[in-house]
Amino acid sequence: MQCRDDKLHKILNLGFEISQIKDIDLLLEKILSEARAFTNCDAGSIYVRDGDDLTFSYTQNDTMQRQLPPGRKLPYATFKIPINPASIAGFVASNNSILNIADVYELPPSLPYSFNRSYDERTGYRTRSMLTISLNNFRGEVIGVLQLINAMDDEGNVIPFAQDDENNISYFANNAATAIERAKMTREMILRMNKMAEMRDPKETGPHVNRVASYAVILYEAWALRKGISQDEIDKSRDVLRMSAMLHDVGKVAISDAVLKKPGRFTPEEYQIIKLHTLYGANLFADIYSDFDESAAIVALNHHERWDGKGYPGYIDPLTQQPLPGYETEDGGSRGKQGEEIPLFGRIVAIADVYDALASRRCYKEAMDENSVITIIHEEAGKQFDPELVEIFMECVDSFRQVERLYPDEPEQAA
Repeated sequence: MQCRDDKLHKILNLGFEISQIKDIDLLLEKILSEARAFTNCDAGSIYVRDGDDLTFSYTQNDTMQRQLPPGRKLPYATFKIPINPASIAGFVASNNSILNIADVYELPPSLPYSFNRSYDERTGYRTRSMLTISLNNFRGEVIGVLQLINAMDDEGNVIPFAQDDENNISYFANNAATAIERAKMTREMILRMNKMAEMRDPKETGPHVNRVASYAVILYEAWALRKGISQDEIDKSRDVLRMSAMLHDVGKVAISDAVLKKPGRFTPEEYQIIKLHTLYGANLFADIYSDFDESAAIVALNHHERWDGKGYPGYIDPLTQQPLPGYETEDGGSRGKQGEEIPLFGRIVAIADVYDALASRRCYKEAMDENSVITIIHEEAGKQFDPELVEIFMECVDSFRQVERLYPDEPEQAA
Protein backbone atom coordinates (compact mmCIF):
# COMPACT_ATOMS: atom_id res chain seq x y z
CA MET A 1 0.00 0.00 0.00
CA GLN A 2 2.83 2.35 0.90
CA CYS A 3 4.55 1.67 -2.44
CA ARG A 4 1.33 2.41 -4.31
CA ASP A 5 0.85 5.67 -2.39
CA ASP A 6 4.45 6.66 -3.12
CA LYS A 7 3.92 6.05 -6.83
CA LEU A 8 0.72 8.10 -6.83
CA HIS A 9 2.49 10.95 -5.05
CA LYS A 10 5.30 10.80 -7.60
CA ILE A 11 2.82 10.90 -10.48
CA LEU A 12 1.16 13.98 -8.97
CA ASN A 13 4.55 15.69 -8.68
CA LEU A 14 5.42 14.81 -12.28
CA GLY A 15 2.16 16.38 -13.41
CA PHE A 16 3.16 19.61 -11.68
CA GLU A 17 6.68 19.54 -13.14
CA ILE A 18 5.57 19.18 -16.74
CA SER A 19 2.94 21.90 -16.30
CA GLN A 20 5.78 24.39 -15.76
CA ILE A 21 7.31 23.82 -19.22
CA LYS A 22 6.03 26.21 -21.88
CA ASP A 23 7.86 25.09 -25.03
CA ILE A 24 6.27 22.17 -26.89
CA ASP A 25 9.51 20.50 -28.04
CA LEU A 26 11.10 20.58 -24.60
CA LEU A 27 7.81 19.48 -23.04
CA LEU A 28 7.63 16.37 -25.23
CA GLU A 29 11.19 15.50 -24.25
CA LYS A 30 10.37 15.97 -20.56
CA ILE A 31 7.16 13.93 -20.74
CA LEU A 32 8.98 11.04 -22.37
CA SER A 33 11.97 11.11 -20.02
CA GLU A 34 9.77 11.25 -16.90
CA ALA A 35 7.46 8.48 -18.10
CA ARG A 36 10.49 6.32 -18.86
CA ALA A 37 12.04 7.02 -15.47
CA PHE A 38 8.78 6.19 -13.69
CA THR A 39 8.42 2.83 -15.47
CA ASN A 40 12.19 2.17 -15.58
CA CYS A 41 12.23 1.48 -19.30
CA ASP A 42 15.06 1.67 -21.80
CA ALA A 43 13.43 3.60 -24.62
CA GLY A 44 10.31 5.34 -25.83
CA SER A 45 8.70 7.65 -28.37
CA ILE A 46 6.00 10.29 -28.57
CA TYR A 47 3.65 10.80 -31.49
CA VAL A 48 1.61 14.00 -31.86
CA ARG A 49 -1.65 14.03 -33.78
CA ASP A 50 -1.71 16.01 -37.01
CA GLY A 51 -5.14 15.65 -38.59
CA ASP A 52 -5.63 11.99 -39.52
CA ASP A 53 -1.97 11.13 -38.92
CA LEU A 54 0.43 10.72 -36.04
CA THR A 55 3.74 12.57 -36.37
CA PHE A 56 6.72 10.80 -34.83
CA SER A 57 7.91 13.75 -32.74
CA TYR A 58 10.47 12.59 -30.20
CA THR A 59 12.38 9.45 -29.24
CA GLN A 60 14.81 8.31 -26.55
CA ASN A 61 16.86 5.12 -26.27
CA ASP A 62 19.40 4.64 -23.48
CA THR A 63 21.06 1.63 -25.12
CA MET A 64 21.68 3.51 -28.37
CA GLN A 65 22.52 6.76 -26.53
CA ARG A 66 25.40 5.06 -24.68
CA GLN A 67 27.06 4.42 -28.02
CA LEU A 68 27.34 8.17 -28.69
CA PRO A 69 29.90 10.66 -27.28
CA PRO A 70 28.81 12.51 -24.09
CA GLY A 71 26.43 15.38 -24.77
CA ARG A 72 25.51 14.16 -28.26
CA LYS A 73 21.81 13.54 -28.95
CA LEU A 74 20.39 10.45 -30.60
CA PRO A 75 19.55 11.18 -34.25
CA TYR A 76 16.15 10.13 -35.55
CA ALA A 77 13.97 10.73 -38.58
CA THR A 78 10.54 12.29 -38.41
CA PHE A 79 7.72 10.54 -40.20
CA LYS A 80 3.95 10.16 -40.13
CA ILE A 81 1.73 7.13 -39.74
CA PRO A 82 -2.02 7.05 -40.38
CA ILE A 83 -4.42 6.77 -37.46
CA ASN A 84 -5.74 3.32 -38.24
CA PRO A 85 -5.45 -0.15 -36.66
CA ALA A 86 -2.53 -1.30 -38.84
CA SER A 87 0.24 -0.10 -36.47
CA ILE A 88 0.45 -0.31 -32.69
CA ALA A 89 0.42 3.47 -32.21
CA GLY A 90 -2.27 3.89 -34.86
CA PHE A 91 -4.45 1.24 -33.21
CA VAL A 92 -4.15 2.91 -29.81
CA ALA A 93 -4.99 6.34 -31.26
CA SER A 94 -7.94 5.10 -33.32
CA ASN A 95 -9.37 3.16 -30.37
CA ASN A 96 -8.41 5.60 -27.59
CA SER A 97 -6.91 2.67 -25.71
CA ILE A 98 -3.88 1.12 -24.03
CA LEU A 99 -1.77 -1.78 -25.29
CA ASN A 100 0.59 -3.56 -22.89
CA ILE A 101 2.58 -6.08 -24.94
CA ALA A 102 5.07 -8.46 -23.32
CA ASP A 103 7.01 -9.14 -26.56
CA VAL A 104 6.18 -7.37 -29.82
CA TYR A 105 7.92 -10.12 -31.80
CA GLU A 106 5.35 -12.65 -30.58
CA LEU A 107 2.20 -10.83 -31.66
CA PRO A 108 -0.21 -13.30 -33.28
CA PRO A 109 -0.87 -12.62 -36.98
CA SER A 110 -4.61 -12.54 -36.31
CA LEU A 111 -4.33 -9.11 -34.67
CA PRO A 112 -5.16 -6.06 -36.81
CA TYR A 113 -1.88 -4.35 -35.83
CA SER A 114 1.74 -5.47 -36.19
CA PHE A 115 5.18 -4.33 -35.10
CA ASN A 116 7.48 -2.68 -37.64
CA ARG A 117 10.93 -4.26 -37.18
CA SER A 118 12.80 -1.94 -39.54
CA TYR A 119 14.46 0.13 -36.77
CA ASP A 120 15.63 -3.01 -34.96
CA GLU A 121 16.98 -4.51 -38.18
CA ARG A 122 18.79 -1.29 -39.07
CA THR A 123 20.40 -0.69 -35.66
CA GLY A 124 20.65 -4.12 -34.04
CA TYR A 125 18.36 -3.05 -31.21
CA ARG A 126 15.86 -5.61 -29.86
CA THR A 127 12.44 -4.27 -28.93
CA ARG A 128 10.52 -6.56 -26.58
CA SER A 129 8.03 -5.17 -24.08
CA MET A 130 5.96 -2.16 -25.07
CA LEU A 131 3.37 -0.01 -23.28
CA THR A 132 1.45 2.28 -25.65
CA ILE A 133 -1.17 4.74 -24.43
CA SER A 134 -3.23 7.49 -26.02
CA LEU A 135 -2.82 11.08 -24.85
CA ASN A 136 -6.30 12.57 -24.41
CA ASN A 137 -7.25 16.18 -23.75
CA PHE A 138 -9.98 17.20 -21.32
CA ARG A 139 -12.57 16.76 -24.08
CA GLY A 140 -11.52 13.14 -24.50
CA GLU A 141 -9.93 13.78 -27.90
CA VAL A 142 -6.73 11.93 -28.78
CA ILE A 143 -3.93 14.46 -29.36
CA GLY A 144 -1.04 12.00 -29.41
CA VAL A 145 0.40 8.67 -28.33
CA LEU A 146 3.03 7.80 -25.72
CA GLN A 147 4.99 4.62 -26.40
CA LEU A 148 7.33 3.12 -23.78
CA ILE A 149 9.74 0.33 -24.73
CA ASN A 150 11.59 -2.40 -22.82
CA ALA A 151 10.82 -2.18 -19.12
CA MET A 152 13.88 -3.17 -17.05
CA ASP A 153 14.31 -4.95 -13.74
CA ASP A 154 16.95 -3.93 -11.17
CA GLU A 155 19.56 -6.08 -12.94
CA GLY A 156 18.93 -4.48 -16.32
CA ASN A 157 16.97 -7.36 -17.81
CA VAL A 158 14.03 -6.60 -20.08
CA ILE A 159 10.69 -7.51 -18.49
CA PRO A 160 7.01 -6.87 -19.29
CA PHE A 161 5.46 -3.62 -18.04
CA ALA A 162 3.58 -4.10 -14.78
CA GLN A 163 -0.19 -3.83 -14.62
CA ASP A 164 0.15 -0.92 -12.18
CA ASP A 165 2.13 0.97 -14.82
CA GLU A 166 -0.97 1.13 -17.01
CA ASN A 167 -3.04 2.95 -14.37
CA ASN A 168 -0.27 5.28 -13.25
CA ILE A 169 0.83 6.23 -16.75
CA SER A 170 -2.82 6.73 -17.75
CA TYR A 171 -3.16 9.39 -15.07
CA PHE A 172 0.17 10.94 -16.08
CA ALA A 173 -0.87 10.88 -19.75
CA ASN A 174 -3.97 12.96 -19.02
CA ASN A 175 -1.84 15.64 -17.35
CA ALA A 176 0.67 15.40 -20.19
CA ALA A 177 -2.03 15.93 -22.81
CA THR A 178 -3.25 19.07 -21.05
CA ALA A 179 0.30 20.42 -20.88
CA ILE A 180 0.85 19.60 -24.57
CA GLU A 181 -2.25 21.50 -25.65
CA ARG A 182 -1.20 24.51 -23.57
CA ALA A 183 2.34 24.41 -24.98
CA LYS A 184 1.00 24.13 -28.53
CA MET A 185 -1.05 27.26 -27.92
CA THR A 186 2.05 29.06 -26.63
CA ARG A 187 4.03 27.97 -29.71
CA GLU A 188 1.22 29.14 -31.98
CA MET A 189 1.15 32.57 -30.31
CA ILE A 190 4.91 32.91 -30.78
CA LEU A 191 4.66 31.85 -34.41
CA ARG A 192 1.88 34.39 -34.96
CA MET A 193 4.15 37.11 -33.61
CA ASN A 194 6.80 35.92 -36.04
CA LYS A 195 4.31 35.88 -38.89
CA MET A 196 3.95 39.61 -38.37
CA ALA A 197 7.70 39.93 -38.83
CA GLU A 198 7.55 37.54 -41.80
CA MET A 199 5.02 39.78 -43.52
CA ARG A 200 7.64 42.51 -43.35
CA ASP A 201 10.76 40.39 -43.84
CA PRO A 202 10.37 37.10 -45.79
CA LYS A 203 13.51 35.69 -44.15
CA GLU A 204 11.72 35.40 -40.80
CA THR A 205 9.88 32.16 -41.59
CA GLY A 206 8.53 29.57 -39.19
CA PRO A 207 11.20 26.99 -40.13
CA HIS A 208 13.95 29.62 -39.71
CA VAL A 209 12.94 30.63 -36.20
CA ASN A 210 12.36 27.02 -35.15
CA ARG A 211 15.83 26.09 -36.39
CA VAL A 212 17.50 29.05 -34.68
CA ALA A 213 15.72 28.21 -31.42
CA SER A 214 16.70 24.54 -31.64
CA TYR A 215 20.33 25.38 -32.41
CA ALA A 216 20.36 27.74 -29.44
CA VAL A 217 19.10 25.04 -27.08
CA ILE A 218 21.71 22.55 -28.36
CA LEU A 219 24.51 25.05 -27.72
CA TYR A 220 23.16 26.01 -24.30
CA GLU A 221 22.78 22.41 -23.11
CA ALA A 222 26.33 21.53 -24.17
CA TRP A 223 27.68 24.70 -22.53
CA ALA A 224 25.73 24.07 -19.31
CA LEU A 225 26.95 20.47 -19.07
CA ARG A 226 30.53 21.74 -19.36
CA LYS A 227 29.90 24.13 -16.49
CA GLY A 228 28.34 21.49 -14.24
CA ILE A 229 24.98 23.26 -14.08
CA SER A 230 22.20 21.23 -12.49
CA GLN A 231 19.63 19.53 -14.71
CA ASP A 232 16.80 21.47 -13.06
CA GLU A 233 18.47 24.77 -13.96
CA ILE A 234 19.22 23.54 -17.48
CA ASP A 235 15.58 22.56 -17.99
CA LYS A 236 14.33 25.92 -16.76
CA SER A 237 16.79 27.97 -18.80
CA ARG A 238 16.44 26.11 -22.07
CA ASP A 239 12.65 26.46 -21.89
CA VAL A 240 12.78 30.27 -21.84
CA LEU A 241 15.75 30.37 -24.24
CA ARG A 242 13.97 28.38 -26.91
CA MET A 243 10.90 30.63 -26.88
CA SER A 244 13.05 33.76 -26.70
CA ALA A 245 15.26 32.69 -29.60
CA MET A 246 12.19 32.27 -31.80
CA LEU A 247 11.51 35.99 -31.31
CA HIS A 248 15.05 37.28 -31.83
CA ASP A 249 14.11 39.46 -34.83
CA VAL A 250 10.52 40.35 -33.92
CA GLY A 251 11.54 44.01 -33.65
CA LYS A 252 11.67 44.16 -37.45
CA VAL A 253 7.89 44.73 -37.43
CA ALA A 254 8.70 48.36 -36.58
CA ILE A 255 11.17 48.92 -39.45
CA SER A 256 9.92 50.76 -42.54
CA ASP A 257 9.25 48.64 -45.64
CA ALA A 258 11.23 51.16 -47.68
CA VAL A 259 14.32 50.05 -45.77
CA LEU A 260 13.53 46.47 -44.78
CA LYS A 261 12.53 45.32 -48.27
CA LYS A 262 15.05 47.35 -50.19
CA PRO A 263 16.91 45.25 -52.81
CA GLY A 264 20.67 45.59 -52.81
CA ARG A 265 22.97 47.07 -50.21
CA PHE A 266 21.87 49.53 -47.54
CA THR A 267 23.23 53.04 -47.33
CA PRO A 268 24.95 53.89 -44.03
CA GLU A 269 21.80 55.75 -42.96
CA GLU A 270 19.56 52.77 -43.82
CA TYR A 271 21.87 50.40 -41.96
CA GLN A 272 21.48 52.54 -38.85
CA ILE A 273 17.70 52.17 -39.17
CA ILE A 274 17.96 48.37 -39.54
CA LYS A 275 20.00 48.22 -36.34
CA LEU A 276 17.04 49.65 -34.44
CA HIS A 277 15.18 46.33 -34.68
CA THR A 278 17.20 45.15 -31.69
CA LEU A 279 15.91 48.05 -29.59
CA TYR A 280 12.34 47.71 -30.84
CA GLY A 281 12.39 43.98 -30.03
CA ALA A 282 13.68 44.60 -26.52
CA ASN A 283 11.00 47.25 -25.99
CA LEU A 284 8.26 44.69 -26.70
CA PHE A 285 9.32 42.89 -23.53
CA ALA A 286 10.21 45.95 -21.42
CA ASP A 287 7.52 45.13 -18.87
CA ILE A 288 8.98 42.10 -17.13
CA TYR A 289 6.26 39.73 -15.94
CA SER A 290 8.16 36.45 -16.27
CA ASP A 291 11.52 34.85 -16.97
CA PHE A 292 10.45 34.63 -20.60
CA ASP A 293 9.95 38.40 -20.87
CA GLU A 294 13.41 39.02 -19.44
CA SER A 295 15.05 36.42 -21.65
CA ALA A 296 13.24 37.59 -24.82
CA ALA A 297 14.37 41.16 -24.20
CA ILE A 298 17.98 40.03 -23.67
CA VAL A 299 18.03 37.97 -26.87
CA ALA A 300 16.38 40.64 -29.02
CA LEU A 301 18.76 43.31 -27.75
CA ASN A 302 22.03 41.37 -27.84
CA HIS A 303 22.02 38.85 -30.70
CA HIS A 304 23.96 41.24 -33.00
CA GLU A 305 26.67 42.12 -30.49
CA ARG A 306 30.13 40.82 -31.34
CA TRP A 307 32.72 39.25 -29.08
CA ASP A 308 35.30 41.83 -30.28
CA GLY A 309 33.01 44.75 -29.40
CA LYS A 310 32.21 45.75 -33.01
CA GLY A 311 28.56 44.73 -32.99
CA TYR A 312 25.39 46.62 -32.19
CA PRO A 313 23.42 48.24 -30.58
CA GLY A 314 25.92 48.42 -27.70
CA TYR A 315 25.18 50.15 -24.42
CA ILE A 316 22.00 51.94 -25.50
CA ASP A 317 18.80 52.40 -23.54
CA PRO A 318 16.09 50.68 -25.68
CA LEU A 319 13.44 53.16 -24.51
CA THR A 320 15.29 56.42 -25.16
CA GLN A 321 17.66 55.05 -27.84
CA GLN A 322 20.41 57.07 -26.16
CA PRO A 323 23.84 55.78 -25.07
CA LEU A 324 24.07 54.83 -21.42
CA PRO A 325 26.17 57.21 -19.31
CA GLY A 326 29.85 56.35 -19.47
CA TYR A 327 29.58 54.37 -22.73
CA GLU A 328 29.34 57.25 -25.23
CA THR A 329 31.70 57.34 -28.21
CA GLU A 330 33.10 60.43 -29.94
CA ASP A 331 30.65 60.15 -32.83
CA GLY A 332 27.65 60.27 -30.50
CA GLY A 333 27.03 56.54 -30.48
CA SER A 334 27.75 53.98 -27.78
CA ARG A 335 30.48 51.44 -27.19
CA GLY A 336 29.59 47.92 -28.27
CA LYS A 337 29.44 45.18 -25.68
CA GLN A 338 32.35 42.79 -25.89
CA GLY A 339 33.35 39.41 -24.52
CA GLU A 340 31.33 38.27 -21.55
CA GLU A 341 29.72 41.69 -21.28
CA ILE A 342 27.32 40.22 -23.83
CA PRO A 343 24.73 38.06 -22.03
CA LEU A 344 25.13 34.33 -22.63
CA PHE A 345 21.80 33.95 -24.44
CA GLY A 346 22.76 36.76 -26.83
CA ARG A 347 26.11 35.09 -27.59
CA ILE A 348 24.38 31.77 -28.22
CA VAL A 349 21.67 33.11 -30.54
CA ALA A 350 24.31 35.08 -32.46
CA ILE A 351 25.91 31.81 -33.60
CA ALA A 352 22.59 30.07 -34.19
CA ASP A 353 21.23 32.93 -36.30
CA VAL A 354 24.33 33.33 -38.47
CA TYR A 355 24.63 29.58 -39.00
CA ASP A 356 21.06 29.37 -40.26
CA ALA A 357 21.40 32.48 -42.42
CA LEU A 358 24.47 31.02 -44.14
CA ALA A 359 23.19 27.44 -44.44
CA SER A 360 19.72 28.33 -45.77
CA ARG A 361 18.53 29.33 -49.21
CA ARG A 362 17.06 32.80 -49.51
CA CYS A 363 15.32 34.64 -52.36
CA TYR A 364 18.55 36.57 -52.90
CA LYS A 365 21.08 33.73 -52.47
CA GLU A 366 21.65 29.98 -52.52
CA ALA A 367 22.47 28.02 -49.40
CA MET A 368 26.16 27.86 -48.62
CA ASP A 369 27.66 24.36 -48.42
CA GLU A 370 28.11 23.01 -44.91
CA ASN A 371 31.92 22.95 -44.93
CA SER A 372 32.04 26.63 -45.88
CA VAL A 373 29.56 27.54 -43.14
CA ILE A 374 31.53 25.63 -40.51
CA THR A 375 34.76 27.25 -41.70
CA ILE A 376 33.28 30.75 -41.40
CA ILE A 377 31.95 30.10 -37.89
CA HIS A 378 35.31 28.66 -36.85
CA GLU A 379 37.25 31.60 -38.30
CA GLU A 380 35.05 34.08 -36.43
CA ALA A 381 35.89 32.59 -33.02
CA GLY A 382 37.23 35.41 -30.86
CA LYS A 383 36.06 37.98 -33.39
CA GLN A 384 32.33 37.79 -34.02
CA PHE A 385 31.65 34.85 -31.70
CA ASP A 386 32.46 33.60 -28.21
CA PRO A 387 35.41 31.22 -28.82
CA GLU A 388 34.23 28.69 -26.23
CA LEU A 389 30.78 28.54 -27.82
CA VAL A 390 32.39 28.07 -31.24
CA GLU A 391 34.33 25.14 -29.81
CA ILE A 392 31.05 23.70 -28.51
CA PHE A 393 29.41 24.36 -31.88
CA MET A 394 32.09 22.30 -33.62
CA GLU A 395 31.17 19.37 -31.36
CA CYS A 396 27.45 19.73 -32.08
CA VAL A 397 27.35 19.93 -35.88
CA ASP A 398 25.68 16.50 -36.17
CA SER A 399 22.86 17.73 -33.92
CA PHE A 400 22.48 20.84 -36.08
CA ARG A 401 22.02 18.61 -39.13
CA GLN A 402 19.22 16.79 -37.32
CA VAL A 403 17.46 20.10 -36.67
CA GLU A 404 17.69 20.99 -40.36
CA ARG A 405 15.85 17.76 -41.18
CA LEU A 406 13.21 18.47 -38.53
CA TYR A 407 12.44 21.98 -39.82
CA PRO A 408 13.02 22.11 -43.58
CA ASP A 409 12.18 25.27 -45.48
CA GLU A 410 8.76 25.25 -47.06
CA PRO A 411 8.85 24.99 -50.87
CA GLU A 412 8.46 28.32 -52.61
CA GLN A 413 5.04 28.98 -54.12
CA ALA A 414 4.80 29.43 -57.86
CA ALA A 415 4.06 32.97 -58.94
